[in-house]
Amino acid sequence: MAANELMAKAEISKPKLLNVTKRIQKQTSKYGPLVIIEDDEDDIKIFTEVVRELKIKNEIKWFSDTNSAFSYLLSTEDKIFMIFCDINLPGKNGLDFKRDIDGNPELRKKSIPFIFYSTVARVSDVNEAYTKMTVQGFFKKENSHAEIKNTLQKIFDYWMLCKHPND
Repeated sequence: MAANELMAKAEISKPKLLNVTKRIQKQTSKYGPLVIIEDDEDDIKIFTEVVRELKIKNEIKWFSDTNSAFSYLLSTEDKIFMIFCDINLPGKNGLDFKRDIDGNPELRKKSIPFIFYSTVARVSDVNEAYTKMTVQGFFKKENSHAEIKNTLQKIFDYWMLCKHPND
């Protein structure tokens, strides 16, 4: 049965259906914002471009430093879908930022998937991230547009299927 037939049968108007859909989307983190902590404007431009090419419609909240991102995470009511964080950032680096999140009971409770997405992927950083923190991925930024798109597609496909405490 087509959606229009279902709406007619259930006597649901299109505006009401859209309102219900929007409420459902607000209740699940998969439709929440993507938080990106990245200080390179070219990298954020490429990331945003690829995300839109992949038809990911989530709002993108970009922070160039960890202090601003941490303040946002503490104060927002948004159900954040995912955090992508660079390692090398001005001020506090990405590893210290993740330690701060892990050390805050309210932020830990939010269970936001956290992914390191960095130009540099030193073995020591990868080991520390996985053995001393709760991270859900560590990815090295690729050089070509096609490789970036392929990597991000896989990340989004996984998290769209994955069960999550905020769903």
